[in-house]
Amino acid sequence: MRRQSNSSKTGFLLPSDGPREECGIFAVYGHEEAAKLTYFGLYALQHRGQESAGIVCSDGNKVLEHKAMGLVPEVFNENILNRLDGHIGLGHIRYSTTGSSQLVNAQPFTIHFAGKTLSIAHNGNLVNAHTIRSELEKMGSIFQTTMDSEVVLHLIARNLESGLEQAMKTTMTQIKGAYSLIVMTEDTIVAVRDPNGFRPLSLGKLGPGYVLASETCAFDLVEAEYIRDVAPGEILIISKNGIKSTSAGITSRRSHCIFELIYFARPDSKVFGQNVYIFRKNQGKMLAREYPVDVDLVMPFPDSGNYAAIGYAQASGIPLEMGVIRNHYIGRTFIQPSQSMRDFGVKVKLNPVKELLKDRRVLIIEDSIIRGTTARTRINTLRKIGAREVHMLVSCPPHRFPCHYGIDFSTSGELIASEKTVDEIREFAGLDSLGYLSIESLVKATDIPREDLCLACFDGQYPVAVEKGFSKYCME
Repeated sequence: MRRQSNSSKTGFLLPSDGPREECGIFAVYGHEEAAKLTYFGLYALQHRGQESAGIVCSDGNKVLEHKAMGLVPEVFNENILNRLDGHIGLGHIRYSTTGSSQLVNAQPFTIHFAGKTLSIAHNGNLVNAHTIRSELEKMGSIFQTTMDSEVVLHLIARNLESGLEQAMKTTMTQIKGAYSLIVMTEDTIVAVRDPNGFRPLSLGKLGPGYVLASETCAFDLVEAEYIRDVAPGEILIISKNGIKSTSAGITSRRSHCIFELIYFARPDSKVFGQNVYIFRKNQGKMLAREYPVDVDLVMPFPDSGNYAAIGYAQASGIPLEMGVIRNHYIGRTFIQPSQSMRDFGVKVKLNPVKELLKDRRVLIIEDSIIRGTTARTRINTLRKIGAREVHMLVSCPPHRFPCHYGIDFSTSGELIASEKTVDEIREFAGLDSLGYLSIESLVKATDIPREDLCLACFDGQYPVAVEKGFSKYCME
């Protein structure tokens, strides 16, 4: 479910009970309408970030850019896109996991150095950015933003004399954490994925040119052919000489973020080789095996549990109903409810079908419970309209540990499961019963070996150690 923030910084005024998205990146090489293709690519990835959007384009010599705060269709229009001339394009939509929410931190971020233009679009979180930044500042580097993405550009620039390829290899030996990023110059695109492969990045073909995207749903919109994922640790260089694959020679175990499949990715995407829709249905089937509940109907809270609910209903034989209807027309400028209407923000987005739910035993399928406050309000609403019993199953294990790799629950205090038992969460939310999918069943829902997944938010086993100063840096 794409939950919107209640932060005054962003203008999103609806309450959030889940983690917000990270970022989305899209790039085009070798197409005369690169700007428009990038616009549509970002449009398909809008679910990954709603704070800012930006596009840079090049005709091989001159780089032009436009970025602003807001959603993709708010930031761009046809006149703006027509001014972004060129056959190379790089785009980014952002939610700030590091760096504050303001225009200076919007991406792509561009610098001019030694007669060359470098632009970067980044999805992820560097766990040693604070340390590197402090060292660079001691040597005289001046930073314009609070983003870890700018740290990467500084490192590339310091090694650029050896060429862009070698500069990227050297940079990869210095940075740690989760990163899928694309760097663009006047005539070249370089795509890089961290050695653990935390975040997705895919390569596609469009006519004689190439496209890159955080998710394959963007390829479908621009009618590009999916070729393959960029491999963990791979450096992919696209230029007038064609496409070249190399690496920095860093070996590490794969650590694909399971939450990309559970929560972030669009259901029509292919991520880590998995079809997201089928994976989420499998979650529901696994839930039905672990928790056979005697109820009258199964329902999701749109859109978070939709596909797991389908899987549960099919496996259990219990009817699936859309017991809550989502209002899809809540915009960014929705008026802030007053204190006396504190629950209004939740109700305006989802409204229950009273006649369907009254006197019924209801099973809700959710994709996650992070803070628990929104779930509590929604269950209370179902009680008020006369639901006889309200049960909930969550299609992943309890979130007990903070994420350091690009998801915004950065402290344990934000996670209700880190402080309460399952029964205490059930009581807090006002449920008759509550169950979570086991880690073993969650892994079985994929075709990925457990050792290739990052499950740190569930089991506390972090694949990459966090350096001192990380938490402070990420809270800026």
